[in-house]
Amino acid sequence: VQLQASGGGLVQAGGSLRLSCAASGLAFNGVAMGWFRQAPGKEREFVSAISGSGGSTAYADSVKGRFTISRDNTKKTVYLQMNGLKPEDTDVYYCAKVRTWPSIPYDYWGQGTQVTVSS
Repeated sequence: VQLQASGGGLVQAGGSLRLSCAASGLAFNGVAMGWFRQAPGKEREFVSAISGSGGSTAYADSVKGRFTISRDNTKKTVYLQMNGLKPEDTDVYYCAKVRTWPSIPYDYWGQGTQVTVSS
């Protein structure tokens, strides 16, 4: 199983980024996927999740109304559109397969992508 996150970068507060996570080696269709983030010295936290069909989504309160999760099952890719970024969104972002909807992941983490928001 490989989960490769990309699309992070440095952006000013109020800006936008679109993260992508390409999956391989797993049955992607029909599997709920999620985004999580982690800062150094802190526990990883839930950001957002999307059901296997894409029909259901969930968000942490801290990102609700600013972030949008989506997926393309033909490309085995899940996306996170992040608008209205704040300095507190600075973290390494990871995608993962969701074990228990919406916020409990399987404990397998691929390479994350760094998001840095300057004030």
